[in-house]
Amino acid sequence: MLLVPLYVLVMTFGGCADTLILHPPQGHIDAGRAQRMTVQSQGRDVEIWTARSPAAATVGDVEAYVLEFCGNATRAEQITQYVADRWHRFPVEVRVMNYPGYGGSAGGAKLHDIPPAALATYDALRKQAGDAPIFVCGNSLGTTSALYIAANRPVAGLILQNPPPLRRLLMQNYGWWNLWLAAGPVAIQVPAQLNATTTAPHCTGPAIFLSADGDEIVPPKYQRLVYDAYKGEKRLIELPGATHGSSVKGDAEQKLQEAMDWLWEKRDRAER
Repeated sequence: MLLVPLYVLVMTFGGCADTLILHPPQGHIDAGRAQRMTVQSQGRDVEIWTARSPAAATVGDVEAYVLEFCGNATRAEQITQYVADRWHRFPVEVRVMNYPGYGGSAGGAKLHDIPPAALATYDALRKQAGDAPIFVCGNSLGTTSALYIAANRPVAGLILQNPPPLRRLLMQNYGWWNLWLAAGPVAIQVPAQLNATTTAPHCTGPAIFLSADGDEIVPPKYQRLVYDAYKGEKRLIELPGATHGSSVKGDAEQKLQEAMDWLWEKRDRAER
């Protein structure tokens, strides 16, 4: 009989969710032309990488900012320049946060440290940006931080790719094969701030959702739960034949660029 409470204690307080969900890449990663900076969260450094879009570099001025959150097993150094190039037609400055325990961000890789780090990163950016619009974006795990920010701070718009409703995804899609003995405790440990179906109903800014129809990690029906829960005006772009790690290209890329024009046009009204 002692095995049951022992199991509950180990699974609940042993950090199993952090270990099973978070996978920070190790070692040096070349950030290309991106520049490094830090902000403070809970007395520790959070590493940010920043780059300007080609349009901003050409005109020498920034009209808006993009705050991007990585997918799991990805570091900011890997995607900052890519994100800046995605926004190539718009004069923006991009900032990408490394989660605590990722890259040069201090601390361990822990889920409960992500929301305050994300909020601190946004607040630091807002001080610099003044009244300039801030777009908040994310891929996979990063969409949970983006939605948390949008539910608590004014944002000009969002781009969300393959968003996971973490608790429900863990329980329903990954629980059956372990009889919920692992999935249950892991799901319980996911902070409410990172549960997308909890934060999405509090978001009112315009949003673009990108959904890979062959996603093997976050099946489309789970992504749809987040899309349906989102309160603000939204557009859905499906990615035919794409898996969880696929890039956006071809016809989907054209649709994304058209939707980004829509976001850009709404940027000033959205944050009011």
